[in-house]
Amino acid sequence: MRQSVIAAVVGTIAGVVLTTQIAGPLIAQEAGPKKTLYEQLDLFGNIFERVRAQYVEEVDEGKLIEAAINGMLTSLDPHSSYLPPNDFEDMQVQTRGEFGGLGIEVTQEDGFVKVVSPIDGTPAAEAGVQAADFITHVNGESLLGLTLDKAVEMLRGPVGSEVTVTIMRDGADEPFDLKLVRDTIKLTAARARREGRTAVLRLTTFNDQTYDNMKAGLEEVIKEAGGMDSIDGVVIDLRNNPGGLLTQAITVADAFLESGEIVSTRGRRPGDSERYNAAAGDLAQGKPIVVLINGGSASASEIVAGALQDHHRAVVVGTKSFGKGSVQTIIPLRGDGAMRLTTSRYYTPSGRSIQALGISPDIVVEQRPRVEPSVEDEATARRRARSEATLRGRLENDSLTEEQRKQVEEERRLAEEAAKLRDEDYQLAYAIDLLKGMAVAGRMQ
Repeated sequence: MRQSVIAAVVGTIAGVVLTTQIAGPLIAQEAGPKKTLYEQLDLFGNIFERVRAQYVEEVDEGKLIEAAINGMLTSLDPHSSYLPPNDFEDMQVQTRGEFGGLGIEVTQEDGFVKVVSPIDGTPAAEAGVQAADFITHVNGESLLGLTLDKAVEMLRGPVGSEVTVTIMRDGADEPFDLKLVRDTIKLTAARARREGRTAVLRLTTFNDQTYDNMKAGLEEVIKEAGGMDSIDGVVIDLRNNPGGLLTQAITVADAFLESGEIVSTRGRRPGDSERYNAAAGDLAQGKPIVVLINGGSASASEIVAGALQDHHRAVVVGTKSFGKGSVQTIIPLRGDGAMRLTTSRYYTPSGRSIQALGISPDIVVEQRPRVEPSVEDEATARRRARSEATLRGRLENDSLTEEQRKQVEEERRLAEEAAKLRDEDYQLAYAIDLLKGMAVAGRMQ
């Protein structure tokens, strides 16, 4: 039976894959000696028949059995669950990169829906939903006490329809409402751009497209820059990336490592262990790398960050990652459904398990809130812009050639753009400054 492995579905993407939660096991505990397996199964059958025959309303037998199966799986850990046929189909569509919904990766904590991360460019991200937010109400109806699948059903709806979610955020005095418009989510798994002499790779998820998108984007950036000699280094931005396919995490890490272990997985039995090693070849051609992470970086993102960190191939910057160190296997079942079962833990090359601990950055850098400049700030900036060059009747600088003058102006423009980026995205600006400093230090040797 075909099986596929996923490393980073921390919760579920609202409007796509449901992760149902049952409050507790269906088999009652009894006093006395430990029951045998067959006695326990007989007890289950007896309870099932009594519910079917005596419950106050007629029950759907199929749904009752599904609930029992899911109760058994969700009692194991937060990531094991039963996927009914529709949910299994949605999950397969999700890994291909296009689906309908709000674009929120969620899990459940303290009875509420907790946001692991919003996905770039989706209604959730544009409305201002943030990692670690709690969704307490949907259209005014409380989610407290609901199973995760029921809560997600309330978030789902036709494309173009509106939904109001109530958010509880750490640091906010009171819960507040956000209005979102449901949309078809088309994931661009990886995007590349150039900031000055730095190539910035933004990885939003690990699906079938991630490595190909990343490789093509990086090659295009290098070409536009005029070759790798014009690039100081690469930033791999994994912030708010909830993960995805283990195979893609391995391929992405391999793309920047010449050799050595990338990750190992260890199951309950020694024979279930796997070790994945890098092959020769480095897309960054040995240039310095900075990896950006935060609390929304989970599982597959942590595999990549941990591998590059352990091999000293990258400096990890940001804040501690989510800490999901387990691997789930998707096992198709009869009836077109599937079982998502936690089958192993993964370990970084140094042997670290980051389960519930996360990846600690080499340099902790908190994201600063964006501050719009005031009228006073702009006036101050204009005063500071005054210089000898603004004075009437100044002497001209005749020591520079026209080419040198253009180079000075270009360097000044890049410096101004870098300063502007610090206001918009402090963590990214820090990473770029770090690479620039490493490049300057390398040229001084």
